[in-house]
Amino acid sequence: MYGIVNQAIEGLIIENYGEENWVKIKNKAQVTDDHFLSNVSYDDDITFSLVGAASEVLNIDSSKILLAFGEYWVLKTGAEKYGQLMKAGGNNFREFIQNLPNFHSRIMLIFPKLSPPEFSVEIKSDDKIILHYFSHRTGLTDFVVGLIIGLSKLFHTKIDIKLIESQNNEVWHDTFEINILN
Repeated sequence: MYGIVNQAIEGLIIENYGEENWVKIKNKAQVTDDHFLSNVSYDDDITFSLVGAASEVLNIDSSKILLAFGEYWVLKTGAEKYGQLMKAGGNNFREFIQNLPNFHSRIMLIFPKLSPPEFSVEIKSDDKIILHYFSHRTGLTDFVVGLIIGLSKLFHTKIDIKLIESQNNEVWHDTFEINILN
């Protein structure tokens, strides 16, 4: 994953748990980099080690860390690093989700070595969406839920999101049902 992902994890931890806990987490994860460069590709294991170490140091289930990270990614990292792209994604939650399958193709212009997930969207009604998430990375379901929750907060939209199916064939495939409540 690109360094911007690890920078965001660092930001989440420092803002919510303090610099001293970030140092403990880096040490536990055996990460020796003082700083992550946003446009440099790092091994995925570094990111997963940071999440695992954060879970241990903070005594918080890793799924909760991934949920919080997904929200943080949208509300903080997305707003700061991808402001114009986020605005171009849609004017409301439903529109943004509909445009999600095209989002990473624009991001790949910035990060050419990116190996992004893919999304497919089925609009079932005005208030019901089926979202398919495909990735060669496993273990990020809670992060995706956090992203969706973050988008709902960004667009001031109340939602209910349910994981309705997970499959791990050649790629990881999660299927979510999103109900728009307002």
